[in-house]
Amino acid sequence: MVELLASLTRALAPYFSEMSLMLVATLLVVFGDLINGYVKHILSPCHFILRVSLFVLLCAFGYGALTLYGAPLVLHIVRFFPGYLQGLIFVSAFLAIGVFAERRRYI
Repeated sequence: MVELLASLTRALAPYFSEMSLMLVATLLVVFGDLINGYVKHILSPCHFILRVSLFVLLCAFGYGALTLYGAPLVLHIVRFFPGYLQGLIFVSAFLAIGVFAERRRYI
């Protein structure tokens, strides 16, 4: 079993950077409406110009920063696990997000 997991990790290892970026982007797609709803709730009493400005800052810089700094963080966290489990962790994370998206009726 360990050899099978190790071969999965060896096959995916060259793509770990891209996969971590994909994972963060997928998380932002799935949870973006929750984040936007929370920000909308907080900013609702503010003036229109302030609301629009802060929303643009959130979308442009907030999501951009989460993507830019979140992907290396995800990769760093995955690297803490034993080498033979790293590929399984990525596959499991994508499957878990897929199940969550299905339960929220995104699919």
